[in-house]
Amino acid sequence: MDLQLAIDEWQATLGVARVVQGEAAAVRYGMDASGVSRCIPAALLIADGASLPAVMNTARAHRIPVYPISTGNNWGYGTSLPASDGCVILDLSEMKKIIHFDAELGVVTLEPGVTQRMLERFLEQGKHPFLVPVTGAGPTCSLVGNALERGYGVTPHVDHFGAVTDLEAVLADGSVYRTALREAAGDDLARLFKWGIGPYSAGLFAQSGFGIVTRMSIVLARRPECVKICLFSLKDDALLESAIDPVRQILGKLPGILGAINLMNQHRVLAMSIPFPASRLGPDGLIPAPLVKELGQQYQISPWTGFATLYGTKRMVAAAQKEIRQELAGIACRLMFFSPQQARLLSRVTQMIPGAMGRRLASTAATLAKSLELVAGRPNETAMPLAYWRNGRPPLGVLMNPSRDGCGLIWYAPLVPMRAAAIRAYVDMVCRVTREYGIEPLITFTSVSDRVFDSTVPLIFNRDQPEALAAATACYAALLEAGRLMGCFPYRVGISTMKTLHRLQDTAPIFHSRLRQAIDPDNLLAPGRYQ
Repeated sequence: MDLQLAIDEWQATLGVARVVQGEAAAVRYGMDASGVSRCIPAALLIADGASLPAVMNTARAHRIPVYPISTGNNWGYGTSLPASDGCVILDLSEMKKIIHFDAELGVVTLEPGVTQRMLERFLEQGKHPFLVPVTGAGPTCSLVGNALERGYGVTPHVDHFGAVTDLEAVLADGSVYRTALREAAGDDLARLFKWGIGPYSAGLFAQSGFGIVTRMSIVLARRPECVKICLFSLKDDALLESAIDPVRQILGKLPGILGAINLMNQHRVLAMSIPFPASRLGPDGLIPAPLVKELGQQYQISPWTGFATLYGTKRMVAAAQKEIRQELAGIACRLMFFSPQQARLLSRVTQMIPGAMGRRLASTAATLAKSLELVAGRPNETAMPLAYWRNGRPPLGVLMNPSRDGCGLIWYAPLVPMRAAAIRAYVDMVCRVTREYGIEPLITFTSVSDRVFDSTVPLIFNRDQPEALAAATACYAALLEAGRLMGCFPYRVGISTMKTLHRLQDTAPIFHSRLRQAIDPDNLLAPGRYQ
C-alpha cells in the first residue's frame, strides 16, 4: 500500500484541487452527530463519473480502500464517515446532473449529488406535476443515497428503493455495471421496468459496498388533485393496543391512497414542539413523568398522536376519510383532516391570538403547515430541530447540519411487527432501556406496510460531554440486543454497528463473502459496510 503514489496519480487524473489530504480531509468529513471518529487519509472530489474507472484502477494498483458518499448528510448514522478506518472518501456530491426526465411517465434519472431540493426546483421550473420522495432528513440530502440505504418517506411511494427501476455503477476493478435490460433493450425500457430480465442484480447495490452507484432511475408519484393529512389522538396510553388493528385495517383498505401512518408518543411530539425543559429535570437528569403529563395538557398533546397522509382525487380522499373515521371510532379522539391550504390559513389565524396560549397555538399550527408541505412532496427542515432539542437552537440564516452544529444524535430504527402485544412490549422495552441510560424515550412508529412498522427512536444527547456520549452509545447497544431478543431489529444501522451485524449472522455472511470475492477480491470498496 502506497498512499502517496496513489495521491500523485489521483491528482494527475482529477487535478490537484480535487484531492483533499490529511487534516483538511479530517476537518471536512470528520464531524459526526453520533460521536464516531475515523481516520480519513484523503478525499477525492468527483465531478464526473467518467473519471471513476481511472480512480479505481489507481486504488486497486496501490491497494487503497475507498468509501463513496453521495452528499454525506447521513445524520445519526455516521454522517460522511466510512465504515472502516483508513478509507479514502469518494465524494460524489458534485455529480448533480438530472440526466433524463420522462415528463409523461414520471421517471427521473439522476446522479448521486442531486438533493431533494434540487429535484424540487427542477420539477417546479418545468411545471411537472410530480412529488419529490422527501424524507425528514432535510432538503440537502441525496435521493440516491437515501434509496440505497432503503430509506422511506411519507409520500405515496413510501419505500424509496422500491421506486428505483434502474442504476449504473462502477465496480472495484474499474468496470461498469449496467442492468441486463438496459443493455439488451435500451435505456427507455430499463427506466420503466424495475425487475429487468434474468437474475435481479441491481438490488445488490443497496446497503452494500459492491459498487459506486453513479446514476439511478426513480419513479416519481404524480401530484394528486387532493392532499390531506389526518391527525388523531389517543387520550390514554392504554388505548395504544386497541389502535393497532384499526390502523392495520386502514392500511389494508386504502393502498395507493394512504401514504403512511405515524404514531408518536407524547415525549416525541413534545420534543418537536417545545424547548427542552432543562430547569425542571428530575434527579436522574430526565423529564419527570408528572411534568410530561403537565406539558402534554398545556400544549394539548395526548399520550399518542396519529398522523396519516391521503392522496387522490377529492372524491377518493373523501371516501377514505369516511373509512378512517369508521375504523377509529371509539378509539381515537380529536380526529381531524387538513389540506395544505387549511393548514396555512390556520397558521395565519393563530398568529393573531394574543398571550401565551396564542404563542403555543401559533407554534403548533406553523409546524402543522410545514408538515403538510413535506407530505405534499416539498422538502423542508420541519423534522430537523429534533436533533437540536438538547443542543441549543439551530443557527439562523443557514441550512441545518446537526453534525456541524455539535448535536448528539444516534438513530435506533427497528422493524416492529404490527401486532398489539408486540407493540406494547416494544414500547415498554424502549422506555425501560432509555431511562436506564439517561435518554428521553422519544418513540415514533411509521407504517412501511400493513404488517410492519419501522420505529424511529432518536437518542439525543450532549455530544460535548464524554459521559453523555458513552451513555448514548451504550444505550443503543442495549436497545439493539433487547429488541433483537423480542423479534425487533433495525432496517438500517450506523457505521459503528456494522461489525455487530456480522456477529449476529451465520450463513448469510458466507454468501456475502462469496459475492465480495467475485466482485471485489481486494476488499477495496467500502470495506466493512454491512459486512
